[in-house]
Amino acid sequence: MPIYEFTALTSAGKKLKGIIDADSQTAARQKIRGLGNYPVEINETSAQIATTQTPWLSIQLSQRVKQQEIHIATRQLATLLGAGIPLVPALNGLIEQTGNRSLKTVLSQIKDAVNEGNSLTSALTDHPRLFSKIYVNMVSAGEASGSLDVVLDRLAEFGENQHALRSRVKAAMLYPLFMAVVGIIVLFLLITFIVPSITSVFAGSKQALPLPTVILIGISSFLKQFWWAVLLAILAAIAAIHRHIRTPAGRRQWDQLKLSLPGLRDLNIKTSSARFARTLSSLLQSGVSLITSLQIVKNIVDNVILADSINEACDELEKGISLSQFFRGHKYFPPMLVQMMAVGEQSGTLDKMLGKAADSYEKEVEAKILALTSMIEPVMILSMGLVVSFIVVSILLPIFEMNQLIR
Repeated sequence: MPIYEFTALTSAGKKLKGIIDADSQTAARQKIRGLGNYPVEINETSAQIATTQTPWLSIQLSQRVKQQEIHIATRQLATLLGAGIPLVPALNGLIEQTGNRSLKTVLSQIKDAVNEGNSLTSALTDHPRLFSKIYVNMVSAGEASGSLDVVLDRLAEFGENQHALRSRVKAAMLYPLFMAVVGIIVLFLLITFIVPSITSVFAGSKQALPLPTVILIGISSFLKQFWWAVLLAILAAIAAIHRHIRTPAGRRQWDQLKLSLPGLRDLNIKTSSARFARTLSSLLQSGVSLITSLQIVKNIVDNVILADSINEACDELEKGISLSQFFRGHKYFPPMLVQMMAVGEQSGTLDKMLGKAADSYEKEVEAKILALTSMIEPVMILSMGLVVSFIVVSILLPIFEMNQLIR
């Protein structure tokens, strides 16, 4: 169905701009008049591809809309609803404020669905690529409790906090990654192109070369001739590992490895605990039931081992066992988190206790990542120094031996 951008006048004479989908320009004009507005200008937009509900096109649409734009739109909608504006006019206002054409189209479809009598939750479920299960379930709870503006504000805050944490982690890892890439390129160029021009001096000499020099010349010659084979082998290994991880057995092995690696085990457990506590807290605060919340959270922890444990917890909760009882002594759920759960269950403030636990673990995760990155830098410098020292020693040893013979 084509999408039309329109300019219209309201009954009060106010200028209104928006997007609407209709079978034709005439149908669009009638639709606008049906809403009590007088159409001034209607133009078909190229965004009509976004209305098609085929999976491939839905993927393309979701790639064009950033999650940060969803968080901003959620915050704006919460503000409009909090000011007492009804949902459909609030969505109209949101469409006007949105700059992203694809997001505008989606919001227009949601507004039309709501205008036809559907709930906001029902309208959001038509766009699963943009609105996650957490988002839809929290909105559903907000509509049921009559506190949609509060829930949307909480959703925006939740999304912004998660985005900020990911951004800080990426920023912390960027410098060590850049150093590693530059270091590998420099060493490759040094061994492949610089070293051969220096070691060629020893080629005409009948003198037996020291072992380090022989090893260096061998590595240099191999890389100069077969660098493409080494590159292909590395890429093939990465592709094979990635493909294996995408299988159920491979994913389980990879997730188990992440929870077992010395040094990274504690970081991965605390990262998963922070995600678990933050998401569960947000869902419970929005009025979603505990078992439904856990069913959603198990897909958020991004680890099948932990997801299985959460799934078991759902079964045990139905039998009458509390959440803290099930996780007590669990090796992948920290004692402090379990203790906070127990306090929350006893006082009836499980959502608040989980929120406090999430705050604590998020700070710990950030501190650990900063500590790890600060350790990576000297290790990388030391490693590069050792490799360069080996190259220098390998070149200087035969020169010293030749000087000895001359004397």
